[in-house]
Amino acid sequence: MERLGLRALFKGTSNPFPVWQDGHVSPCFNQLVLGVLPHAGMAIFSACYISMTRWRDYIPPVWQSLGIPQSELANGAREREVWGPLLELLPPRLDDGWMDGMDGSDGSATLAWLVHFGAITVLQRTAFRRTRGPPLLLLLVLLSVPNVAITLWIYCDNQEYLNLTEPLELARFVLASARTLPLLVYILAFAFPCVTDARYTLYINAVDGSPLVPESTQPETGEMVAEDGSGGVSRLFYLWLNPLLRRGQRGELDRPADVYHLPRKLRTTVVCRYFHQCWEACRRLLRVLHKAFGLRYYVLGALKVAVNMLSFAGPLLLSSLLNFMEDREAPVSWGAWCALGLFASTLLSSFLQNIFVFEVSKVALSARAALVSAIYGKALQVSGSSLAGTTMGEVVNLMSTDTDRVVNFCSSFHELWSLPFRFVITLYLLYLQVGVAFLGGLGVALLLVPFNKFLATRILSNNQHMLRHKDSRVKLMTEILFGIRIIKFYNWEPHFTQKVSDCRKQELSHLKALKYLDAMCVYTWAALPVVISILTFVTYVLLGNQLTAAKVFTTLALVGMLIIPLNAFPWVLNGILEAKVSLDRIQRFFKLTNQDLQAHYALGRLLRALTSLLAALTGELNRRSGVVYVAGREAGFGLASQEPWIQHASVRDNILFGKDYDPVFYQAVIQACALSDDLNVLPNGDKTEVGENGVTLSGGQKARLVLARAVYMDKDIYLLDDPLAAVDTDVAEHLMKRCIMELLRGKTRILCTHRIEFVDKADMVVLMDNGTIVKTGTPAEILPLVEAMPKKRKNDHNVKEKDGVEQEEEEPGLSPDLCQKQMGGLAWKVYQTYWVAVGGVLAASILMSLLLMQASKNVSDWWLSHWISELKNNGSTTTNVSSSAAFSSPHLLLFSPVGLINMSSDVKFYLTVYASIATANTVFTALRAFLFAYGAICAATAIHNRLLDRVLKATVCFFDTTPMGRILNRFSSDLYTVDDSLPFILNILLANVFGLLGMLVVISYGLPWVLVLLLPLALVYHRTQHFYRHTSRELKRLCSITLSPVYSHFSETLTGLGTIRASGSSARFEEEIARRLEQNQRCLFLSNATTQWLSIRLQMIGVAVVTGLGVIAVVQHQYNSVDPGLVGLSLSYALSITNLLCGLIFSFTQTEMQLVSVERTEEYSTGLPTEPQHQNTQLSPAWPEQGWLEFRGVVLVYRDGLPNALDGVSLVVRPGEKVGIVGRTGSGKSTLFQALFRMVELNRGQILLDGLDISSVGLSQLRSRLAIIPQDPFLFSGTIRENLDPCGRHSDQQLLDVVDQCHLSSVVNRMGGLDAEVGERGRSFSVGQRQLLCLARALLTQAKVLCIDEATASVDQKTDKLLQQTIREKFQDMTVLTIAHRINTIMDCDRVLVMHAGKVVEFDTPAALCQTDHSILQRLVGQTGE
Repeated sequence: MERLGLRALFKGTSNPFPVWQDGHVSPCFNQLVLGVLPHAGMAIFSACYISMTRWRDYIPPVWQSLGIPQSELANGAREREVWGPLLELLPPRLDDGWMDGMDGSDGSATLAWLVHFGAITVLQRTAFRRTRGPPLLLLLVLLSVPNVAITLWIYCDNQEYLNLTEPLELARFVLASARTLPLLVYILAFAFPCVTDARYTLYINAVDGSPLVPESTQPETGEMVAEDGSGGVSRLFYLWLNPLLRRGQRGELDRPADVYHLPRKLRTTVVCRYFHQCWEACRRLLRVLHKAFGLRYYVLGALKVAVNMLSFAGPLLLSSLLNFMEDREAPVSWGAWCALGLFASTLLSSFLQNIFVFEVSKVALSARAALVSAIYGKALQVSGSSLAGTTMGEVVNLMSTDTDRVVNFCSSFHELWSLPFRFVITLYLLYLQVGVAFLGGLGVALLLVPFNKFLATRILSNNQHMLRHKDSRVKLMTEILFGIRIIKFYNWEPHFTQKVSDCRKQELSHLKALKYLDAMCVYTWAALPVVISILTFVTYVLLGNQLTAAKVFTTLALVGMLIIPLNAFPWVLNGILEAKVSLDRIQRFFKLTNQDLQAHYALGRLLRALTSLLAALTGELNRRSGVVYVAGREAGFGLASQEPWIQHASVRDNILFGKDYDPVFYQAVIQACALSDDLNVLPNGDKTEVGENGVTLSGGQKARLVLARAVYMDKDIYLLDDPLAAVDTDVAEHLMKRCIMELLRGKTRILCTHRIEFVDKADMVVLMDNGTIVKTGTPAEILPLVEAMPKKRKNDHNVKEKDGVEQEEEEPGLSPDLCQKQMGGLAWKVYQTYWVAVGGVLAASILMSLLLMQASKNVSDWWLSHWISELKNNGSTTTNVSSSAAFSSPHLLLFSPVGLINMSSDVKFYLTVYASIATANTVFTALRAFLFAYGAICAATAIHNRLLDRVLKATVCFFDTTPMGRILNRFSSDLYTVDDSLPFILNILLANVFGLLGMLVVISYGLPWVLVLLLPLALVYHRTQHFYRHTSRELKRLCSITLSPVYSHFSETLTGLGTIRASGSSARFEEEIARRLEQNQRCLFLSNATTQWLSIRLQMIGVAVVTGLGVIAVVQHQYNSVDPGLVGLSLSYALSITNLLCGLIFSFTQTEMQLVSVERTEEYSTGLPTEPQHQNTQLSPAWPEQGWLEFRGVVLVYRDGLPNALDGVSLVVRPGEKVGIVGRTGSGKSTLFQALFRMVELNRGQILLDGLDISSVGLSQLRSRLAIIPQDPFLFSGTIRENLDPCGRHSDQQLLDVVDQCHLSSVVNRMGGLDAEVGERGRSFSVGQRQLLCLARALLTQAKVLCIDEATASVDQKTDKLLQQTIREKFQDMTVLTIAHRINTIMDCDRVLVMHAGKVVEFDTPAALCQTDHSILQRLVGQTGE
C-alpha cells in the first residue's frame, strides 16, 4: 500500500519531492504532508474517543482506551499480507495521466472524517454530551484546513478543472469544494455550542441528568426544552422543532401544555430576577432595559452590518455576470466564479439574516416578560390613592399596548441606523454604475421624503385619534357587558346600540383617512421605481453615455434596493417615537407612590364612613394626621369586603385562596358560612366554576363565599364589611352565631353593619357619621343613640332548612382561563364571509386591478430587455456608417446621444411604448390601492354591525356562561385585526401572489431550462409550507388563548387589590402571573421559531433558484444560445425570489392567522342563541292598564340538566297590590322577576299580564312597560343625568325631583349637579347611594308593574324607612313586587309571598301569616322581634 502511494507521488526524477512548484505549493507536498499526515492523525486520535463510556458511568483515562489504535495496527499488518503480492504485479512506472487523476489526500480524508464522526456520535452519549467536547478535536480538524484551501487554489488556477467539456476534472473540483462544507459546519458548531452545562439535559423534569422516559421512546413535546441541547446544524436549520411540527401536522397541538418549554435563558423567572437586579441598580426604565438587555442586543448589530453588506453582492455579481454574457470571448471561469459568488453570498446572507432575526426576537421576548412582570408587581404595590387617578383600562393598556410598542423597538432600533447605511451604500453603487446620472432619480426620491414624512405624520395622527375612539368604544362595550341585565331590563338596547354606533362612526372616519393615506403610501412606493429608473436612464444618456444590459438591470436592482430605506424610514421613526411615548407612560406609572402603611390621609368625602375606616386600617387610604396602629400587620387581615370580589375559578379555589386544603377546617368553614346546601345542588359541588367575578352566583351566595374565604385564611384580625347585608334574616342569624361568634372566637373582629339587631353581641361599638366617630362605648351605651330599633329576641328553634339554589352556575368542564379554540384549518366559509363583507363586485374589481398592475409591470420590464435585443440586432446589420460606429462596441446600446437628439423613429416608438406601459402601471397601481382601502372599510363596517347586533340580541344565559373577556376580545382585538391588521397583511399577500406569478412567467420566458429546476423546487416549497402551516396556525391560536388569562388575571387583580393586599397574598399573585406569562411566552417563542424554520428553508430554495439560473446562463453562454437582455431580466427578478417566497408564505400564514378573527366574529354573528325578536302589532299602547299579574303553573330551568329554579308556581297579584317576597337565598325569588321580564323563557306554564300571555308580546314591548330596581346596582360611566335618563325623555326638573325623593339631593349638589360624573361603574358613590340612584330611575318610569329586588339592602335603617315611605307614596297606583331581607320592609305590604325551593309555600297577608302556626314568616318575624 505504501508503494502505491509513493509511486503516485514521486514521479519526478530530478526533484522527486518538490515543496514549491509553478508559483504555489506542489501537489505532492500538499497531498502527503498537508493532506495525508493531518488526516491520519485525526483518524488515530479520534479513534481514542470511540470507546469512551456512556454518561453516568466511570470515565477511564484516555490512554486506557488505546485498544482501538492497537487493533488498527494489527489490521495494518494483515493488509500488508493481502496487498503486498498485488503491488508486486504493478508495472515499475505507472502512466502519469492515470496517476494525476488520483488524489492521495482524498482517501485519507474520507477515512478520517468517518472515524471522526463516529467519535462525535460516541461523545454525545458520554459526559461531554452536546458541549464543545475535547479541544484536541478542534485542533485536529483545523490541521486539515491548509490542505483544502491549497487544493481549491490549485484547481481554480487551472482552467481545465473549470471546463464544462471536461466532466471528470469538473467533478474533482466539485468534490474538493464539497469538503469545505463539513469543515464550516464543524467550526460553526464549535464556535456556538449548544449548552454550557454538560449536566443540563433536554428534559424539563430530569434533575439527575437522565430522562424520565426510557431512551427508546420519543418524549412528549410538552416535556422538552426548546433549543437547549441542540447541535450546531440543528440550530442553524431549526431541526429541534421537527417533533413539534410533526405533532402539529397530526393535529395534536391543542393545549398550551403540548409545546416545548422555554430555553433556560428565556425563562420568565430567570429574566425577571435579572431585570429586578438591574432595576435596583438604576430606577430609570430606559437605563434598566439597556443594562439588562443592551450588550446582547448591540452585539447583534455586527450581524446586521454583515447582512447589509451581503445584500449588495447580488446586484454587483449580476453586473459582472451580464458583462460576461455580453463578451462572447470571455473565459468560462469568469462566469463560474460569478455563479459561485451568487451561491455563496445568497447562502451566507440567508444564514446570517435568519440568525439575526431570531436572536432579536429572543431579546424582545425577554424584554416583554420583564416589563409585564414589572408592571404587575408595581400594580400590587401602588397606593390606592395613586391608583384612583387611573382607570383599570389604562393600567391594562400599559401591560398590553405600551409593552408591545416598547418591545417593537427591538426591531426598529437596528433599522434606524441600518436604513441610512444601506441608502448611502446603494447611492455609491449607483454612482459607480451610472455616474452623476443617479442624481436625477434621487432628486425625485428625495422630494418624496418630505411627502412621505407628511403622510407618516398624518397616519400617526389619525391612528391616535382612531385608537382614542376605539378605547372609548371598548370601554362602552365593557360597561354594556357588565350591565347587560340592566340594559335588557330597561329595554335600552336600541339606545346603547346607537351609542356604540356613534363611537364606531367616529372611529371609522379616522380609519377611512388612515386607509386612504396608506393607499397613497402604497401608490408612491410602487410607482417610484419606474419613475426613478426612467429619469436615471434619460439623464445618463443625455450626459453622453451609453447604456448596456449590465447597467440597465444592475441599476434596476439597485433602484429596488433604494426604495426600501426611503419607504421604511418614516415608519421606523414612528415606531421609535411610539416606543418613546409608551416608555414614558410606563415610567410615569412606576413613579406612582407605593402603598405606605405609615401614611393614611383623611377619608374621602363620598365614601361611606364604615368602609373607609376598614380601608384606612388595611392601608388603602393615606393619613394626613393622627396615628393608625395595627398589631401584626405583616400577617395580613381576613377581609370580607362589601362589594364581593370573586375570582374566576372553582368555589373551592376561591375559599382556599392559595392555602393548603385542610378537610376538617374546610368543612367547618362551609358549615359556618351556610354554604352546605348551596354546594349540594351545584353540579360539581365545590369544584363548580363560578363565572367572572361570580356572575353566576346570587348576591347572598357571593357574600357568603367571600366570608368563607376570609375565615379560611385563619388570620388574627378580621375586617368584615357588612357581610350580612345581602342575606336574609335566617341566614344572617346563622352567620352571626356559627361563624362570627363561634368559629372566629378568640380573634379580633371588626364588623361594619347596618343591622342593629346584632350589635348587642359586640364587646365595643363605634358609632360613625360622615367620616367622624360620634361615640365609642358598650352596646348598652351606644344603642339608645341609634334610632329606636326592636331588640332581638333569642329563638332557639332555628330550624336549618334545605332548599334550592338559583342554578346559574357555569357548565362543568369550561376552563376559566382558556377560551374555546377552533381546531384545524380555516374553512372556506371564512374566506367567503370576508369576500361578502367586502362586496362581491368590489372584491372582483380589486383582483382585476392587481392582475393589470402586475402584468403592466412585467411587460414594461420585458419591453426594456426586448428593446436592448432589437437595437443589438438592428445595430449589427445596419449599413449606416455612424450607426455602425455606434454599435461596433461589444456592449449593447439602449440608445445613444446622437439617437436622442435626432430622436429616430425606432427610439421614439420604443420610448413611447415604454412610457405608455409605465403610465398604465401607475394608474393600475393607484386603482388597486384605493379600491383595496375602500373594500377594507366596507368589510370592517359590515362585520362590526353584524357582531354588535347579534351580541346585544343574545340571551342572558349566554352572558352568564361566557366570560366577559371572551366577548370583549371580539370587540377589541378581533375587530382591530379586521379593521387594520388583516387588510394590511392581505394586501401584501395579494401583491406577493401576483408578484410571484409574474416572476415565474418572466423567468420561464427568459430561461426556459429553469423550469426543470423550478418543478421539483415547487414540490419542495409546497410540502414545506404545508408542513409548517398546521403548526404555525395552532401556535398562533394558542398564543391568543394563553394571552387572555394574562390580561384577565391582571384585571381581576386590580379589581381585588384591597383583598389581595389585606390578606398578604401579593407574592402568590405575582407567582401566578409569572406562570401564566410563561405559558404565553412559550407559545410566542415557538411561533417565532417556526417562522424562522420556514424562512431558512425558503431561503435555501431561493439560493437554489439564483444559483441554478446563474449556472444555466453560463452553460447557455458556452453554446451562444442566450439573450443577455433576457438573462438580465430573469436574474434581476430571481435576486428577489427569496424575499418573495418568504413574504408569500409569511403573509399567507399571517393572513390565515388574522382571518381567525373573522372566524371568531362570524362565530358570534351567526351562532349565538338570540332572544325572540317578534313584535305584537295588535298590542294597545296603553297596555297594561291595570297591572293584574298571574302566574299559571310556571316551570323554569336555567339550563338542561339543572334542577327547576321555579317549580309549578301559580299565584295571582291584583292591580295596585303591594306584594312582599321572602325566602332563603337561592329559593327562586329573583327568578320570578327573570321569568316576568322573560330573561329566561319558561319551560312550562304561562304568565299573564292584564289577561294577556306575555310570551305573545314582543320583548321590547314587554320590558318597556315594566320597571325594576335590580339587586346589583349598576351605573354606567357618564353623568348622573345620563344614568337616570339615558334616552333623554325627561326634563331636568323631573330628574331633580326624583333625586330629592331618593334623599340624594345633598350628595348630588355637593358633586356638582346632574352633570357630575359618576366615575367608572359609579365608583364615586357608595353601594347604598348607587341603589338609591337605581330607585330614582324606577321613579321616572310610568310602568304599572314595579319589581324591587333587595333595593335597600346596603342603606341604613333610617334611610330605608324614608325610602319605603317614598315607594308607598309614589307607586300608590302601581303593582309592586318587593324582594326583601329586612322583614320590617315588607310588613306593611298587602300580601307576603314566601318562596322555598322554587315553590310557593305561603301567600297571604302579613297578619294572617303571623297568626298561622308553623308559618315561615311567623318564625322570621319572631327572630327579628317584630
